[in-house]
Amino acid sequence: MKKILVLLITASLFVACNKLDENEFIVSGTVEGIADGKLAILETLDENGMGVKPTDTAIIINGKFEFKGTTNEPELRFIQIDSVQGKLVFVLENGEINIKAFKDSINKSIIGGSYNNEQFAIYNKDQNAIQKKIADFRTLNKEKMELAMQTNDSMTMNSLRDNFVKLNDELKDYNIKFAESNPKAFISVLMIQNMLMQPDADFEKLQKTFNNLDKSVKDTKPGKSVGELISNRSSAEVGKAAPEFSAPNPEGKIVSLKESLGKVTIIDFWASWCAPCRKENPNVVALYNELHDKGLNIIGVSLEKEGDSQKWKDAILADKLTWPQVSNLQYWSDPIAKKYNVQSIPATFILDASGKIVAKDLRGDELKAKVIELLGS
Repeated sequence: MKKILVLLITASLFVACNKLDENEFIVSGTVEGIADGKLAILETLDENGMGVKPTDTAIIINGKFEFKGTTNEPELRFIQIDSVQGKLVFVLENGEINIKAFKDSINKSIIGGSYNNEQFAIYNKDQNAIQKKIADFRTLNKEKMELAMQTNDSMTMNSLRDNFVKLNDELKDYNIKFAESNPKAFISVLMIQNMLMQPDADFEKLQKTFNNLDKSVKDTKPGKSVGELISNRSSAEVGKAAPEFSAPNPEGKIVSLKESLGKVTIIDFWASWCAPCRKENPNVVALYNELHDKGLNIIGVSLEKEGDSQKWKDAILADKLTWPQVSNLQYWSDPIAKKYNVQSIPATFILDASGKIVAKDLRGDELKAKVIELLGS
């Protein structure tokens, strides 16, 4: 009896000593076939959300690794293992997270132990099943589509396209239903964020789905970003007054939209590093040279990277851009781009004399026709 009591007391002490604080996390991982001394690297998205950067490392011993720490909210993280191709994606949150990694197929690793990672696993399983249906459909019908295109068989082409669209709609519908059914899941807001960036996004449906998420999810960094994106999207739509902004020009002088307005104004989002933008610039230059005297103004907003001021100036000179130019040198974090919900460049907003947005993302002949129409009204 005494031995049993001693064992129970010892066990309870062990549990007490290893109990995590509610504001702590422990990531316990296993991976077979990796030599001792190799590293597991914990990574996070960089400030621009375009790449990753390391935040911690753990030495793999006997096929095991561990990360400990604290976090204020759930966030998407990555683990890179030495000599393993690809990255393991998971949700870092306080609590115990268990990872069983497979070095030859890192994307099939098993992650669990916490609410959001359990939800992430369910989401990935269901989504992967739909993605497989789409991939199988492509493979099975590739030759049929090629033959239909060669023989101009429009009936077969339309039928295949319709079925392909239905499969893609199934994936979109699943994403929405998942978020509606799991308003407290962190993956729900990440999914909405991703869908909002698609060209064919159903904005109203996604806005409604986001509004129904739990406050704890809306208060995360991605949640706040989506909230801001929705707010900006609503304020920078056709028919709305163009949001005011100001930023430094190449000489460091602050230039505002208000002082740049003409009878017709184009807000042109571009960058020196953007090949499609540079290709389009000669068309914009020709349009400006032809119609500026009749009331066309342009203000360029460049999404330059920090430290690339000279590249920006060189591009302005090389492309002969003689209208006002501004940049905050903050790349995709540019506050003006966020205010106008710019997800890709080149992007254009066409304003009338009152500063109201009357059209978006027109180029070439369409842009010229719209400007001439507005100048003549």
